[in-house]
Amino acid sequence: PALDTEDAWQSVEGPVSIVELALEQKRIHYPLVEHQFVLCTVLYATMRLSLKGVKPLALFDSKGKNAFFKDLTSIQLLPSGDMDPNVLSIRQQFLLKVVSAAVQTLCSSQKDKEVSEEELFPFEKGKNWPTLAADLAQYLQISEDLVRRHYVCELYSYGMDHLGEE
Repeated sequence: PALDTEDAWQSVEGPVSIVELALEQKRIHYPLVEHQFVLCTVLYATMRLSLKGVKPLALFDSKGKNAFFKDLTSIQLLPSGDMDPNVLSIRQQFLLKVVSAAVQTLCSSQKDKEVSEEELFPFEKGKNWPTLAADLAQYLQISEDLVRRHYVCELYSYGMDHLGEE
């Protein structure tokens, strides 16, 4: 973009303006940023829901693992549409664990002290973990319907029939 400046600013000496520095930066490769976002979301869900036995890098193939250690401005080969069935199985198991842990945490806290989800996760108002797992399923090439069906089954199994019907 062309930035017009007034004549008075032309003779100013000093460090380069932040606008000029920003314009000189290389453009990022957005799919690589999305790929990093998926990893961050997986790590956060694992930590927040205290999931045991999760190996986050096992959710990615060799191309995906290599892409994590590259500059965000570089154009990297990211995983294609054809995935190894073993990786897809691990991804599916992870998403189902997230849904199960979220429902279990919510139900156990509500039975103990009648605590709402907002009070249970105070810094995550509006964050619905099962919905987040369904959204993450798109990135991980897993059927959203499978995740949603598992969520409904979990709600019914914990006696939350009114939520399961919704």
